Amino acid sequence: MPAPVETELPEVVFGCGGLSRLGELAAGLGRCAFVVSDGGVAKAGIVEAALSSLCAASIDCAVFDGVAENPTTDHVEEATAMARQLGRADVTIIGIGGGSAMDCAKGVNFLLSNGGRMEDYRGDGLATRAMRPSIGVPTTAGTGSEAQRFALISAADNHEKMACGDAGARFRAVILDAELTRTVPMSTRCAVGMDAISHSIESFVCTAANSQSRFLASEALRLLEANFRDSLDDDASAAVRGRMLLGAHWAGASIERSMLGVTHACANPLTARYGVVHGVAIGVMLPHVIRFNAQTHESDYARLSQLLAPPRSGSMALLERVETLWREASMPTSLSDFGVRPDDLTTLASDASSQKTARFNPRAVTESQILELYQAAL
Repeated sequence: MPAPVETELPEVVFGCGGLSRLGELAAGLGRCAFVVSDGGVAKAGIVEAALSSLCAASIDCAVFDGVAENPTTDHVEEATAMARQLGRADVTIIGIGGGSAMDCAKGVNFLLSNGGRMEDYRGDGLATRAMRPSIGVPTTAGTGSEAQRFALISAADNHEKMACGDAGARFRAVILDAELTRTVPMSTRCAVGMDAISHSIESFVCTAANSQSRFLASEALRLLEANFRDSLDDDASAAVRGRMLLGAHWAGASIERSMLGVTHACANPLTARYGVVHGVAIGVMLPHVIRFNAQTHESDYARLSQLLAPPRSGSMALLERVETLWREASMPTSLSDFGVRPDDLTTLASDASSQKTARFNPRAVTESQILELYQAAL
């Protein structure tokens, strides 16, 4: 079993109203801030509230709010060009939004600090210069990007996702403010919530799992499974939304210390080729992967079933719970819902087999077996 990965923990501010502390946190890192976000977060007034806190701390600010879902190299380069116009050496980079905004912020950090293109940093630890300090402020309870050193950036030409990681890209501080998730649409809450659940499951069972990652994944699953359904209600309490945020963060921290599996390997080509929302692709594929992996790793999934409320026995109990949560949210359950045809599956399987996460699946998986997973999900 691989040794635990030693990582520096960010300072985490947890609780409603935590965004008001952004200026205080940024002031400890520099006197200039570059905020990376998206139009929806800006429209919700969250960026304005962030700027108010920063300005109150006498921090000069600039904002790029042009991030789109599944940010591409073009988004990162456009944002970086704006950051360079500041002409400051003391810039703190702040990502505010879902995983897309935070990943784009990390991408800006790579290029602003080290130059070059995002393609130069595909992999881990390829930055040659010190990175800028950064702060992550998630507005959705799902990706856990704020707890990880990797940025997932799509190539602009073919939308292939590149994982670009470095210890210096990790956020120095994180704000988990449940008030920021209040206006997130239900479909988005469902997609990112299932993504977080999959993070807790896959990081627990993957070949890189260790005592640290499994502890974090276990606590994450407890919170996420117990609060997922209630979090889909438009009037979900701040307590429920806060527990989802914390669960997603812990699941992300588990990934940072381990890895994922073939569910994510299968999901990424669906996003790249069909534009399927990442969390939705996860929700469709996860049950099939659990069934496949449990044939050789029953005990790991059975341990996860014991964490459900109430505790259950056996891997199939976990599978049934995941399927029930997804079905009751009225989300798509088959690839055909997105126009995927049988003739497309061979190409998808080829793409998925080349994904790094497939190599960490608890059960060794071949391209032909990935094809069977897609066929089962069709």
